[in-house]
Amino acid sequence: MEFSKDKIRNIAIIAHVDHGKTSLVNEMLKQGGVFRQNQEVVDRVMDSNALERERGITILAKNASAHYKDYKINVIDTPGHSDFGGEVERVLKMADGVLLVVDAFEGTMPQTRFVLEKALSLNLRVIIVINKIDRPDARISEVVDEVLELLIDLNATDDQLNSPIVYASARLGIASLDPNTRGEDLRPLFETIIEHILPPKGDENAPLQLLVSSTEHNDFLGKLAVGKIENGVIKVGETVAVDNFFSPDKVRRCRVQQLFTYDGLKRVEVQQASCGDIVCVAGIEDVMIGDTICDAENPSALQFVKISEPSVEMTFMVNDSPFAGKEGKFVTSRHLRDRLYKETIKDLSLRVSDTDTTEAFKVCGRGEMHLSILIENMRREGYEFQVSMPKVLYKYDDEGNKLEPIDRLVVDVPEDSVGAVMEKMGKRKGELVSMHPQGSRMRVEFLVPSRGLFGYKSEFLTDTRGEGVMSSVFHSYEKYRGDIERRNYGALIAFETGECITYGLANAQERGDLFVGPGTKVYGGMVVGQNPKGDDLVVNVCKRKAMSNMRSTSSDEAIRLTPPIIMSLEKSLEFLDDDELLEVTPENIRIRKKELDHNKRKSAAYRNSL
Repeated sequence: MEFSKDKIRNIAIIAHVDHGKTSLVNEMLKQGGVFRQNQEVVDRVMDSNALERERGITILAKNASAHYKDYKINVIDTPGHSDFGGEVERVLKMADGVLLVVDAFEGTMPQTRFVLEKALSLNLRVIIVINKIDRPDARISEVVDEVLELLIDLNATDDQLNSPIVYASARLGIASLDPNTRGEDLRPLFETIIEHILPPKGDENAPLQLLVSSTEHNDFLGKLAVGKIENGVIKVGETVAVDNFFSPDKVRRCRVQQLFTYDGLKRVEVQQASCGDIVCVAGIEDVMIGDTICDAENPSALQFVKISEPSVEMTFMVNDSPFAGKEGKFVTSRHLRDRLYKETIKDLSLRVSDTDTTEAFKVCGRGEMHLSILIENMRREGYEFQVSMPKVLYKYDDEGNKLEPIDRLVVDVPEDSVGAVMEKMGKRKGELVSMHPQGSRMRVEFLVPSRGLFGYKSEFLTDTRGEGVMSSVFHSYEKYRGDIERRNYGALIAFETGECITYGLANAQERGDLFVGPGTKVYGGMVVGQNPKGDDLVVNVCKRKAMSNMRSTSSDEAIRLTPPIIMSLEKSLEFLDDDELLEVTPENIRIRKKELDHNKRKSAAYRNSL
């Protein structure tokens, strides 16, 4: 079914993480006639990626469409975590307006500011959705004031300041235009979208211009280009030109083999589509995000949005540990290089570069989580490699001053935990911006160096007894604030290669907290635990009890081991120090010293101390 331009609305749903974007999309699709009446629909149907389901977050932006009356509403679900801000920035070019979803209790958070600023800079119309109004602790009027203050702070136009407000509960599938009236369904939201969001601009009779905002890969169709048709009409079988605003001399011609539009969650094949609609084009193998598919006789490229620069770097390298090549399917430098460069094609906020050696590659991203998701995806695909400690990317101004990335950190903590958080932020060169109560809790905002947040999450949860909530977003580059202690604990290092024995572990656990249990295979130089006293310590976890014909008084006593700490990928990255690497395989994650030889490590430490 083809819709005229006036009957199409293109909206992106933006919000801070966990404010209910994907749940709202779920209900919009349900009530927009996408599913049968008796069809069983999984929760968060848009989070189709396995990692998204496991972590409960959206990582990749996705397209779908709902129908209301005789209108087609193209919906783009976006990630809420700041590390995936590049996904938000590029897909906003497909939208004519945004739904800004804000939690009725948490209010405006760092990512709310970030995504709203991007939407306002593109001059998109905004509908404010106060979500989770059914929460018993909802503070609706205060949150509305916070959003309006944020709009003023971001220099919104008069039209944007007068954005309509919808009060909703995505979980219950209801919306209302009055905070005191409980809605029955999402009709008030659909009506507001149709009335407030303008239909797509563009001229059907003008030469074709389709800006590619996303790419996908299909085993049968090859590469697929996703974007909004800005002008003209695209037809299956016609010859088109592929142009790029920044490389106008590299125009190439190709043929549209297949064409799809979105109907609900499915791609529906069509023979032609006109301006305003979001489409998926097959048949252009070398198309890139930011390219313009345009008229073959009149190629004219559109300018793509500028993606924010990465702020964190890590080194990915070939695994050279004693256990190298035993667990992975793809283990060579060629495999690693091809996979990393392939990722940059679809993730515009990722940067990959070669180093002096063919065995290692510099990878720059938007944050620890951004890079950890890449690492997790690669290990699930069968890759085996090593990564270094995350480091921030510094810049220098015209006067030669060193600049570092500063994050805006917002924490919601119980009142009795504020002192501990303030103390830790002081050590990490954090600067207090604001502090105000929210019920029985306090919301505290800091400007803190990005490197000061490395490894802080575990400490934060300990200091707040698991009740604290923290979130951060990049703020700006500012003058270097001085040295920050990376960690105040040391590592317990395995003495030799072998299998962990209960007797050896019992002796080692007296020195600190272990990461390994009986039967775990280790090698000399591998980190097997944490020493709270601050120094690195070599322990023999493979040590067996000496056989003797002398009977010990304690020989019949059972050895009791403390359960080991399970080190997840994020925890391991937080733990890493400058002289350590993280070995990543499809089966295991191991922390190791760069220099495995104990004597060489001691000699190097002695030379550094002189």
